[in-house]
Amino acid sequence: MKMWRSTFLFILLLFTIHFSQAQCSVCTKTAEQLGEGPASALNNAIVYLMMMPLLIMGFVGYRWWKREKAVTDFEQGSNV
Repeated sequence: MKMWRSTFLFILLLFTIHFSQAQCSVCTKTAEQLGEGPASALNNAIVYLMMMPLLIMGFVGYRWWKREKAVTDFEQGSNV
């Protein structure tokens, strides 16, 4: 059940990225000068470049959490 929930959340995230606006003020001014098509491409590129570091941090955080949980469970089991 947890796997399906994670998969659904990931797919939902992929669909919402399309509607994201992730531009700084300098990029916004540049995009306004370029026109609608290139501005959309610039925004998509910014969101694309932003996702990989966030995914890496999420993966590292998840692995850390799982490891800490396993260590805590082991310590509590050995104290009983």
